[in-house]
Amino acid sequence: MGYAGGTKPNPNYGDLGDHSETVQVDFDPAVIPYERLLAVFWDSHDPTEVAWSRQYRSIIFYHNEAQRISALKSMEREGARRNARIVTELRPAGSFTLAEDYHQKHLLRTESVFVREFRAMYPGKEGFVHSTAAARINGYLGSYGTLEDLKAELPGFGLSAEAARILTGIVGRRPARSGCPL
Repeated sequence: MGYAGGTKPNPNYGDLGDHSETVQVDFDPAVIPYERLLAVFWDSHDPTEVAWSRQYRSIIFYHNEAQRISALKSMEREGARRNARIVTELRPAGSFTLAEDYHQKHLLRTESVFVREFRAMYPGKEGFVHSTAAARINGYLGSYGTLEDLKAELPGFGLSAEAARILTGIVGRRPARSGCPL
């Protein structure tokens, strides 16, 4: 999570200036196509609803012409599918400022057993913030992902047997949601 789309140098939560809250997704197009990320984006919110603040606007930042064209086409398809005007902005990617530490992996931070596990794995803040395992577990704690998906991924997370048991229990009790798994 972070801030992008504005001109203010060094935005922060208390002083965003003209930036918006965003996520930056690093991905390998050989593993997941950009178009799949766009589908998740459209399915995870209502792109016809005008945000009450610039901070929370719907926006896609593109890094090259191919992404711009794909995003524009997906926006047109989404408007036709919803039979509504899409208010999502489409803009070239500029700088991205990582949000403050306390904004990162919020759900994961509320479960003390996982906090202990990740502090042991990542004594520094940067490792935790950039950890794919932490991001995936945070998503599962938010009910994004099925128990079957979790069981397939669990061995790669590096959790203790106790933490794995607790996470499996949490995910097993909650129905999985669709949408953005961030």
